[in-house]
Amino acid sequence: MILIISQKNETATIEVIRHLMVLKKKFIRIHEDEVFEIKTINKRILIESSRNRFFIDEIESVWYRRGGLNFNRLKYSNPSIFLHMNETQYWLEDYIQKTLESKRHINKESTSLINKLIVLDKARKLSFDIPEYFLAENTNQVKLNKTILKTINGNVTLDEIKKDFSGFMYTTLLEEHESQDFFITFFQEKIEKDFEIRTFYLNSHCWSMAIFSQNDEQTKTDFRKYNKKKPNRNVPYDLPKYLEEKINLLMKSLDINCGSIDFIKRGEKYYFLEINPIGQFSNLSYTCNYALEQKLAEYL
Repeated sequence: MILIISQKNETATIEVIRHLMVLKKKFIRIHEDEVFEIKTINKRILIESSRNRFFIDEIESVWYRRGGLNFNRLKYSNPSIFLHMNETQYWLEDYIQKTLESKRHINKESTSLINKLIVLDKARKLSFDIPEYFLAENTNQVKLNKTILKTINGNVTLDEIKKDFSGFMYTTLLEEHESQDFFITFFQEKIEKDFEIRTFYLNSHCWSMAIFSQNDEQTKTDFRKYNKKKPNRNVPYDLPKYLEEKINLLMKSLDINCGSIDFIKRGEKYYFLEINPIGQFSNLSYTCNYALEQKLAEYL
């Protein structure tokens, strides 16, 4: 039995499930709003929600996509008993999560969030080419029009930043100095790119796509500012073998067996940017005819 942990209406999950059905593989899909009770039947651990129930020993493989396993914890009026039982329930939940993650898997909830700064440190030790970067709380030493600023914590969506208005934080070119100090911010050297590369990684295998975003003012700094009227040209791309081997070493050092990696190509150099451990792959799969959804289903 395959356990899929995802969110409602997550498109990539739906596509992979279609392939699982073709392959006639049994699966259970759980959503982020499900709350499970932990029970035992005949010395076996059963977890049960209002829409799903399964023994953890019948799960053979797990795909963590998004969301997570949520458990209902019993509450007690006596503070001492409450503290003791809360800890007991935590360790039981921890056992269930680690047991599931020890099975054949694609991604883990426990490694679904990674620290960008640690990733860059590890990539540097593996001799990846990386744009120069630094942390600062002012722009005193920033070279204008040659430095970009990015978030430390990955792709950030600001929900309800204003009434009925949300925002997305893009990579931005710094064009003027700030007069005041601010919270510590991630600055990086701007690389004049030939093109960008998005690589999808799954268990030591890489599939890559070149993104020609540099000729469009809207997408040249951050290709996620999609130009829907005139989309960037995207084509299949083969990374050098030595670089794929480095990617494999990096992903294993982070205990991640699936995700997306971004590069910038300039001349003979491939500049490593970042890893998304969950990884968007649908566009890459469709554009390059890689059939990644099928490969995920087959692996599970």
